[in-house]
Amino acid sequence: MFKHNFHTHTNYCDGSSSPEEYVIAAIKGGLSSLGFSGHAPVPFENNFAIKDISSLTAYADEIRELKKKYSGEISIFLGLEADFIPGITMEFKNFRRDFGLDYIIGSVHLVKNDKNDFWFIDGSDHSIWEDGLEKFFDSDIKKAVSQYYHQINMMIETQKPDVIGHLDKIKMHNRDTYFSESSAWYTGLVKETLDIIKQNDLIVEVNTRGIYKKRSDSYFPGLNILKGMLEMNIPLTISADAHKPEEVSLGIDHASKALLEIGYREVFIYTEKGWKGVPIN
Repeated sequence: MFKHNFHTHTNYCDGSSSPEEYVIAAIKGGLSSLGFSGHAPVPFENNFAIKDISSLTAYADEIRELKKKYSGEISIFLGLEADFIPGITMEFKNFRRDFGLDYIIGSVHLVKNDKNDFWFIDGSDHSIWEDGLEKFFDSDIKKAVSQYYHQINMMIETQKPDVIGHLDKIKMHNRDTYFSESSAWYTGLVKETLDIIKQNDLIVEVNTRGIYKKRSDSYFPGLNILKGMLEMNIPLTISADAHKPEEVSLGIDHASKALLEIGYREVFIYTEKGWKGVPIN
């Protein structure tokens, strides 16, 4: 089965522990590769991202030292999960250039409305999602969800990340209450985004965190989207989105089996030569 995880958060951002603790846990858990993907700095007060450029430099240096220290035991890679907020966040290419990153996961956690307010769609507190929907989008769920996907589309076309993070994360606090994932307007938004992903040759992660944290009944993205991606031959990888050392491989075996049942035979991993397709089992 798949023995890699490229989505990992440490105490440089909103993770619990030092990078080395994740490496040790990954080795004990039998992983062959571990990629670090701290939340890239953003230009406003927050409690989730790497604090500043100085901290980002320290993060990058530490990951490179661990790569040397554990060479031969596990492959370690340096990445970032970069948020995209139009007109607000730093260009992804600047992170690549200045810090020599192996890869970037591009994600949307904050959806910007036309008044430059941010709707936070992640986290464990449903009330923040609900209150933000009312305050920033006048409870217009179709408008809010459309903006989420349009922001992802803009990120793909302007920032060119390597991997799209938790593609349908917008559903996490929905639970089929505010919108149906089978409604035509919603599936149309998803299809538009998948078309843009395909045109730009990007990888989509299958993120297991929602399931093992019991915040979602399905992966990000869900099975229907994954089936559509298979028909479109869109490449994917599997990630645990770990925020604690003990989470570095949670759900990965289960996701591998689920993908095999759908019909996938190949997933992508990062190597010293870049992204490479490998058999799931």
